[in-house]
Formats: sequence, structure tokens, C-alpha cells
Amino acid sequence: AFILEHLSQIPLAKMKYLWHLMFFSPYTIYFFFLFQNILELKVCDEDKVTQDDHLLTVFFDVSKIQLGENIQLSFQLNPQVWIKFKDKDKGTRSGENVVISSFLSHVPYTSLSYCPFSHLSMSVCFRERKFALTVDGSYEGTQTHTLSSCLCPTSPARFHYIKYNQSALTVALPRRRRLSRTRVCVAGQCKQGTGKCLPRNLDARLGFDLCTDEQVFLQNRKKVVAAALKDVLHLEEDLQEHEVPIVAVTTAGCGIRALTAMYGSILGLQKLRVLDCVSYISGSSGTTWTMTKLYEDADWSRKDLGEIIIEARKQAAKCKMGAFCLRSMRNYYRELSQRTQAGHKTSFIDLWGLMIESMLNDGVMSIHLLIKLSDQRRAVNWGQNPLPIYLALNVKDKVATKDFREWVEFTPYEVGFLKYGAFIRAEDFGSEFFMGRLMKKLPESRICFMQGMWSSIFSKNLLDAWHAADNSEDFWHRWTQDKVTEIEEQPDLPEKPYEMATCMFTPTSGLSTALRDILTDRPAVSKYHNFLRGFQMHNEYIQQEHFAKWKGVDSTPAYLPQPHLELVDAAFFFETSCPPLMRPERKVDVIIHLNYTGGSQTLPLEQACRYFSEQGIPFPSIGLKDDEKNLKECYMFDGADTPGAPLLLYFPLVNDTFQRYVAPGMSRSAAEMELGKVDISSFCSPYSTREVSLKAEDFNKLLKLTNYNIMNNENMILQALRTAVARKKQAPSQPVSQAQPSD
Repeated sequence: AFILEHLSQIPLAKMKYLWHLMFFSPYTIYFFFLFQNILELKVCDEDKVTQDDHLLTVFFDVSKIQLGENIQLSFQLNPQVWIKFKDKDKGTRSGENVVISSFLSHVPYTSLSYCPFSHLSMSVCFRERKFALTVDGSYEGTQTHTLSSCLCPTSPARFHYIKYNQSALTVALPRRRRLSRTRVCVAGQCKQGTGKCLPRNLDARLGFDLCTDEQVFLQNRKKVVAAALKDVLHLEEDLQEHEVPIVAVTTAGCGIRALTAMYGSILGLQKLRVLDCVSYISGSSGTTWTMTKLYEDADWSRKDLGEIIIEARKQAAKCKMGAFCLRSMRNYYRELSQRTQAGHKTSFIDLWGLMIESMLNDGVMSIHLLIKLSDQRRAVNWGQNPLPIYLALNVKDKVATKDFREWVEFTPYEVGFLKYGAFIRAEDFGSEFFMGRLMKKLPESRICFMQGMWSSIFSKNLLDAWHAADNSEDFWHRWTQDKVTEIEEQPDLPEKPYEMATCMFTPTSGLSTALRDILTDRPAVSKYHNFLRGFQMHNEYIQQEHFAKWKGVDSTPAYLPQPHLELVDAAFFFETSCPPLMRPERKVDVIIHLNYTGGSQTLPLEQACRYFSEQGIPFPSIGLKDDEKNLKECYMFDGADTPGAPLLLYFPLVNDTFQRYVAPGMSRSAAEMELGKVDISSFCSPYSTREVSLKAEDFNKLLKLTNYNIMNNENMILQALRTAVARKKQAPSQPVSQAQPSD
């Protein structure tokens, strides 16, 4: 048997020690590190013929040991393992500064140039011209080189790696179809190489504050909102800037149903002059189709929406077979090939995005099909429209969404993680980053590829499907979880709030592993280069208030090594786009929740309420179970019982008084009663998520229904706005910072 020791953040910190059952002798290994690290003690049964059997792994947080402390710990395993630790130096190297913003840490990193020709023997140069240079943990990873001649040496290989990360330069030579890998030197100590520390200026923004562009937007938008509120609420005096409430619209729903229904709701808000009171509109899944279409026009909220709705009805009603014909497939192949050549990771989700574009637009390529997310700045730079926020989830392969998910928000200004407080410019999303530096700029993706990601129905695994169906997947969920148990170390060490508990991981059986693969396999995910690559987390990250709000259940969260993000539809966790609006920096006072999901109309809101409660995020208490079978058109939850919670207006997708009234206060005639029958819930409903087309008649019915539900609840909407204004006036005024737009 043997023990494999490994520090999660140090590529070279991996040692294999043979452990004979009849004889045991202590041994010493030194590790040097800067940030929080987890020591992994992997116990294996060595097999000469078959693959080594993994028995167990112990995870120990080395921050439990004080500086200079010499301590012997005993983990109660079977058999026992005695490990002696000596923490020699956990401080930062003298003369070097660790840049810490929020809790993501950025240390200096180095560029290494290595000339391989002078180090390799002459015989190698001629007999084995091809070889691979590798620096583990570097941005480049492995580079393949070919030697030309002794008189014309190969150009130097350059690697970017984390300084003081104990990275090593190794050379792999081809030997009879197998690579023989030899360690040449520790990076930074190569006699034939030259290294230099690169500047610390970051292309990623670290911090939880709103970006400067969004702050400028809010200053401009508040002027529009203040004038609209004075008009709508018939106020006698102008509102001061600190008295203007932040009103947000959040939408959720799938497919052509959500696209159609959102047009009706937005039209209703515009008719009530409430749309000008809104500062944010968030969306996920099918509602992003409506949002991206609206924001093609820089002044859409000030114009008559009739023309754009007519075009939407035309696209919804047309036959979609053209999107799947051979000619279209050839066009898709050509565009995906170009995307791959540009350096993007492509998947079936990108193909799905092209299909969405074809289904919702005419076949002729026009200028509006070339629009990108950053182009939507034209529609918000002067505060003329609400700021759009799109939502997705970052997940892990072979892991259920319930076990791991990270919210990723998209605005015309930035893309970033709510959890880490790390953001990049919207036009840089998809490009390659390392330690916050833009290493390789790639062309910004067209909006259709983003639509494919935001509404990626093909990324759902079986557990996600069960969770969405009846929320009773716990029995199967047990089969997909790792068996991790907390263990005690002797003697007991003083506990710190940011430490990870010592635990033992036991691999599952072959049957459990096979079942896990089946349940958690995703047919396709949208892959983008991870702009967090190379970042490390500060050792007290768990104490960071902002991280605590969005923290997940990562087993080793201190390391962010994944080269790619795996992004899926946010609806796989719960169907609402609320999370970006709950960021305390946005200070949202009123949320108008427009729900267009299929199935239960109360479950998405209940799931969101439970999630925010578990995360400690102020959110109004919800109680709709008693009304499940007879839902009203609108509910108001004032959040008075939860300090800091926004006021919530909830609009479920129901057909209540619309059956009897053609407009608020206008009863239907006998001839019009048939138009009030809108089947939105049965299995045979034309608005099912599986439908990709909608007859013009059905489109009009759903459009009028959601428009009516908004118009019929004008009094409740105005009451919510009055309450929000009154609360803002009662709250102590705060000085307003004058933000300046970034270059």
C-alpha cells in the first residue's frame, strides 16, 4: 500500500510514500505555500497488474497549524495513520505584496522564457526533434517544439505561472510511442531560462461593488424614474435622488410560451406608465429571447411596441422546419468551424443557439443578427431603458446541480460571479484569462450563442429533471453524493471560523459510480474559458460577508483551477432570475416577479424563498400553498417582517377574471367568451414547453391574457410604488457618490 500526499494549490506538492503493513517509519516532507491549502492524504492499495485501489482520502486544512508549531496528529482510521506536521513558514515572502480584493487573492506571476536547444544533448537534437515542454499550473501548460538544426536553435518557449508556486519545467521526449518525462529544473531557477515578474494590473475586476458604468447608469436612470413616479403617483414635489426607489422586473419561463407572455406583460407595464419606473429587468431561459429582441432598439421602451409584437407573432407562427434543413445545417457547420478556429470552445449548445436564431428570425442575414451583448450598451448608456440582466449557472461535470452551482450574471457592461465578486468586461467574455490578466483576446460571441446558453434545455440531467418535476429526488440524490464523513484529530486543535473540518472521503462502489454517471450526465453544456483561472482564495474567505451570501457546497473551494466554465440554464436549479437583483449593492426596493413557467405556479417562488432564507439573504416570507388551486392574478408581499427585504409583487401565469372580462371593467359578450378560454396548463396546451411554434390566434390569446393581468392590477402596482417611496423618504439619506464612466 502507499500514501499519496498532495497540496491542492501546489502542482509539485505531491509525494508518494510506500507504506509497508509490517514496518512503519516516520518521514518528513516540506511544503511551501501562501494561501489556504488542503492537504490530501490518499491511501491506496498498490496493484502490480490492475489499477491501484483507492481506499480513502483524508482532507486536512493546514491553516489549523500555527506558524512555527511542531505538532503530531493522529487521525482515527483503520489502520491508523500517524502524520507529523511542522509549519515552517506560511507568511508572504519578504518584498512581495499579495493583492487581495474581496477574498480572491492575486500574487505576482512570472513569465519564463526557456531556450531548450542549449540544454539538450546534440544526439537528442538530431534523433528526436519533437519534444514537449511542460510547466504544471502555468497558463500555457504544455508546449510542443521541433528542433530545426544545431545552427538554428528553436525559439524560446514562454510560460506564465504563479510565482512561488513550486512549478517545475519538465521535458517529455518521444520514446517508442510513449513519452518519457524528465524534470529539468524548478521554474525560476533554470540556468538556460530567463524569468521576469509581470505587472499586477488586472483585466478582471475584483470586488462586489457595482462597476462604474452601472453606477453612472443608475444616476441617469433615477432621473427618468423620478419623473415617471411623480407623474404616475401624482406627487406634488419632485423626488430627491435618495428618495427614488429601485424597481426591478424579474422574469422566468421556458420556450415560446415565455417569449409571448413577456411581450404582453411589458406592454401592460408600458400602458400603465410603470415601465419608466423600472431600473432593472432580469431574465433566464425563454424570457431572454424577448429581452435580446427588445434591446436591439436603443429606445424600445419609449416606442410603440406594436411593430415588434407583430414581428414576434410572425416568427412564432412560422414553420420551424427550415431551421433543421440541410442548407441550414451547412450554414451552422460553417459558422461553428469559424468559431472553433477563432479559439472558442464549441458544443451542441452553440448549435442550439444558431437554431434559436433561425427559428426566431428570417433566414436573410441582417445587421441585427450580428448583435453582441456589449452592443446593448447603446440602449442603456443614458438611462433611457432598464438595465437588462441575464442569468446562468456554472456547474461541474458528473455533479448534480443541487450539489454544486454558481450564479453567473450577464449585463451589457460586465459578466461575473455573484459568489466571488469577480467580473470582466462583456466584450472579453470567452477570451482566455490567467490570474486576472487577459492572455488571449477572442472575438466576442454573437447574441445567439448566449441565447443558446441561457436557455440550454439539453444540459439537464436526470436529477435536474426529477427536481423540476416534483422536487422529490432525494432518494436518488443519495446515490450521487460522495461519502464524506468528518473525523477527529488527536489532540484537538483550536477551531477557527474559516477552517474546513477534517474529513475522510471513501470512494463509492462500482454500482453507485455507474448510477451516479447515469443520473448526473449532461448531454451538453456551454463551455467558455474560465476567467477565474489562476486565482486563489484568501484563507479567511468564509468570513467574507458577500461570499457567505452566495456560498455553495464546494469540497475544496480554495482552488479555482478549472480551465473552462460549464454554463447551463439557471432554471435547472429553480425557475427565477431573482439572484442578481438580491445583490445588496443594487439596493432593489420593489421586485415585480413575472412567472411564465409550466406546472406549479407557486413552486418556483417557494424554492427561491427557501434558498434565500438558507443563504441569509433578506427576502419576503411567502405563503401560497392554500391558494395553489385558485391562484389570484397578483400577490403583494411587503417584506415588513424581514428587515432589508424588498417589496414583492408576484404575477403567476393564471387565467382568472380574463375569462369574463375583455379588459379591466369591461365584461365579455357571449360572442367573446371563447376568446377568454386560454389553456395554459393542460398536457395538450399549445403553450407547452416542448412547442417551438405558436399559431397567431394562440399567440394573441396569451399576449392579451398577460397584458390584462398587469392592467387589471394597476391599483396594487401603484400601492407597491407608493409604499416604496414612503420607505425611501423615511430612511436616512446617504451621500451620493458621483461615478464617472470608464473608458
